[in-house]
Amino acid sequence: MTSHLRTTLLAAGAGLYYLKARRERRRVERLAAAALESLLNAIDANDPATGAHVRRVAAVSLIIADACGISERERSSVERVALFHDIGKMHEALFDITHDDHTLSAEEREQIATHPQLGADVVAPLSMFYPDLGDGVLAHHERWDGTGYPRGLRGTEIPLAARIVAVADTFDAITHHRRYDMARSTPDAVEVIAAERGRQFDPELTDVFLSPAVQVLVRAAMHPLPLADAILACKRSRTAKGADVPDVAFRWHVASQVTQPAAAAISLQAAP
Repeated sequence: MTSHLRTTLLAAGAGLYYLKARRERRRVERLAAAALESLLNAIDANDPATGAHVRRVAAVSLIIADACGISERERSSVERVALFHDIGKMHEALFDITHDDHTLSAEEREQIATHPQLGADVVAPLSMFYPDLGDGVLAHHERWDGTGYPRGLRGTEIPLAARIVAVADTFDAITHHRRYDMARSTPDAVEVIAAERGRQFDPELTDVFLSPAVQVLVRAAMHPLPLADAILACKRSRTAKGADVPDVAFRWHVASQVTQPAAAAISLQAAP
């Protein structure tokens, strides 16, 4: 066998091995993505209110993320953290507390404060595919000034996805009724978030959230209007690029396509 032929055969064998390994990796990645979708379905099945909450938080988080102009990889991370930030509340030790119609005691609030760690533990088996998911879930109650929990992270030590989700989560918590807290108005929520700029929230992200263009999109997304449907569909219709793992559709968004007139209306409303 000539040296040239031997080299050719070795190259062909290496190519076949690479293609086989790539197909196997993609198969495992799809299984990981399907596991996330199953987790989201489990949230819906166990607590529809929490399922609705995480979807609203995801919608607002993506509006903020898009306004920040972050990469598609970071955008996908924000979406995942938003959708699973409260999965720790499905734990049996917390479920009864979050489903009772009474004012929480100090002891119950301490128990609920364990849900970021519980949630991070739930998604930990998928860390090979989504290494930033557990960190984002764990950090979504950290505060910019370092007084949050569970680790007391400060400033940019807090993952970007968690900082974005913190703003969206607070907005939704204030504007939607929960079993242990009454809903307040959108202006009330905006006022609270503005007051916490540089304390609870990243000041730059707070400014983005409070900007007129983002507020138009956020307010539309919070109401079942045709324009809101178009906005959310527009933001979910783009194909993610640069992601290590193929994302599941998650089927949480309201539509799959946006007409040109609707997209134009969004652009006009979002213009400064």
